[in-house]
Amino acid sequence: MALRGEFLGIKPYKIMTITWLTQNVDFPAELVKADVEPWLEAVAADHGKIAGTLTYIFTDDPGILEVNRQFLQHDYFTDIITFDYSKRSMVSGDIYISLDTVRSNAGQFSADYVTELHRVVAHGLLHLCGINDKGPGEREVMEAHENAALDRLKQLQGRR
Repeated sequence: MALRGEFLGIKPYKIMTITWLTQNVDFPAELVKADVEPWLEAVAADHGKIAGTLTYIFTDDPGILEVNRQFLQHDYFTDIITFDYSKRSMVSGDIYISLDTVRSNAGQFSADYVTELHRVVAHGLLHLCGINDKGPGEREVMEAHENAALDRLKQLQGRR
């Protein structure tokens, strides 16, 4: 997808800003920012979007439960909560991730923790790109997009 101005030979500058925060947990050392940031930008572009301001907040189960209760009036644990501030084709948002739930999901699904962590990081961005997972058949669509995003990460890591 050509960005505005490219047809005139004007190269776009980097718009994406990712802020990484933690609440009650250490930053997951398995998440290599030098790999993840260009990957997220590529995933957004793959969906016809421009990555804008993204804030990832890593927390624990009590922290995500508090967010779920306060903002969504849900009284249960979850792996991710995404707040969407996107405008037109620029995706922006706050993405809360419970590292406790990511770890337990990895065990439950016999998945590698790092792969599950990357899956959930991509999941939040995919929500911002307009992919849903609550309605009939939507979970399978989301999973296909997650798998494509994980393949994209492997592809980018292979270029190093």
